[in-house]
Amino acid sequence: MTDFTKAQAGHLYIVGVGPGAADLLTIRAINILSTVDVIIAPRSSLSAESLAVSVVRPYLRGQELVEHIYPMERDPLQTAQCWAQMADLAVQRLAQGLSVAHITIGDPLLYSTCAYLLEQISGRVPTENIHVVSGISALQAASAVIGESLLTQNDRLMLLPADDLAAVESALGCCETLVIYKIGERAQAVIEMIRRHGLAQNARLVCYAEQEREQIFTNLDDLNGNRLGYMSTMIVHVGHKSWS
Repeated sequence: MTDFTKAQAGHLYIVGVGPGAADLLTIRAINILSTVDVIIAPRSSLSAESLAVSVVRPYLRGQELVEHIYPMERDPLQTAQCWAQMADLAVQRLAQGLSVAHITIGDPLLYSTCAYLLEQISGRVPTENIHVVSGISALQAASAVIGESLLTQNDRLMLLPADDLAAVESALGCCETLVIYKIGERAQAVIEMIRRHGLAQNARLVCYAEQEREQIFTNLDDLNGNRLGYMSTMIVHVGHKSWS
């Protein structure tokens, strides 16, 4: 069984740091981040600081910190080149006998930039030396701050991004709870769709869950046309599926 009490030399850790609150990191994540030699953090080209770094600062102990800037554009070639550079950096440090952690907001395997790094590093580092440390996701954080259960009995949950509204609308007929990510500029269109289906009273919206600018809307009318940020999560309670 893998020892997660401290980072091991030559090992790569893909660490989820949760939604944005330092006290929501797992003990495993803290153990790794406080003992690892190198921390790599992705930073959007649109941001002045990596949000993931701001979350983990209380646990840093003078390690080498590399903020890798990635473009916020849908360009497959540019994205691949960006993450190839990050993979090269990680492999170089691992070859020197150092331990490396790549940190990301939320969970590493759920709409995360870590997917690109894992793809680029495949075959270059022994599988047994690559470890994924789970983190609390936005859907979990959002449901927690609202204080409403996501699922009961035989309920089904679906998670979709808001970029394909037709797919989102179709999902309303396939689940009892629908979670919508990446709403941002599509907020008004999503809200209008929810209203058409008579589900406005069953929809909850959380923006920047567990961060300083957190906003909670249990009534969509309270939005008043406000522009929503990228980190906005909508939970729609469509109904319930009984055991029978």
